[in-house]
Amino acid sequence: MRPARLAVLGIALVAGCGAAFLMGGDPPPPPPPTARVVEAPPAPMTDVLVAAADAPMGQVLQPADLRWQSWPNAAISSGFVTRTNSPKALEETVGATVRAPFLAGEPIRAQKLVRPESGFMAAILPAGMRAVAIVTDSRGTNSAGGFILPNDRVDVIRTYRDDAASRASGGDVQLAQTILTDVRVLAVGQLIQEKNGTNVVTGETATLALNPAQAETITLAQKVGSLSLSLRSLADSGRAVDTTTTAPAETPEAQVQAPDPALTIVRFGVARQQTP
Repeated sequence: MRPARLAVLGIALVAGCGAAFLMGGDPPPPPPPTARVVEAPPAPMTDVLVAAADAPMGQVLQPADLRWQSWPNAAISSGFVTRTNSPKALEETVGATVRAPFLAGEPIRAQKLVRPESGFMAAILPAGMRAVAIVTDSRGTNSAGGFILPNDRVDVIRTYRDDAASRASGGDVQLAQTILTDVRVLAVGQLIQEKNGTNVVTGETATLALNPAQAETITLAQKVGSLSLSLRSLADSGRAVDTTTTAPAETPEAQVQAPDPALTIVRFGVARQQTP
């Protein structure tokens, strides 16, 4: 082979190697190290006894009404019932009566339950108060047409015959007087709370929460006359906000009303003032 061809081939070979080297470039950098993710340890949990469904006041708890639910230890209050401290709490709670309503998932607390050996009415009665039942008309004619429900606030009106005025006028004179105001209704008949959307409740008796002086007044009033209940508005400023759990003592307004210094008697369309 001629020397000129050999020189050309050599130059071409060197040029090809140089081009290959230039096209190859530097090797790619290594991938950056991945950050190590450290998962936080799970929060310690404890089983807490809760209501499996809504439990209204007065309901007797059954096994289906209770269940264990895991709660974070940091959120457990001292009043909660835990499986650690009371492994048989679910079985022991069955049969208790609900003193204040529970919502589904709400922890069970002993303060809101009444054991079978305790009286339910005595348990829901505020301290210092007395439960007094008065006779009402089952048709609701003397109790706001039957629209008075447990936990409503009412006034008590006494209707009686004025013997002195009747003798003086020669006719039958009937008087009405509000003797108690802003008192709480504990029960109507055997019903201690509204159930299943009941809007009208009728019963032979209404049980009221009264202080001892009011209890004496209303007991005497039943002996010498008839009693009616007058329903108070929810917007009444004297009404307590919540009386289903721990009702406060009656407001100052809920006192025995003093007789008026003079009563107005209307007979045959003629009004006349009469001193009691």
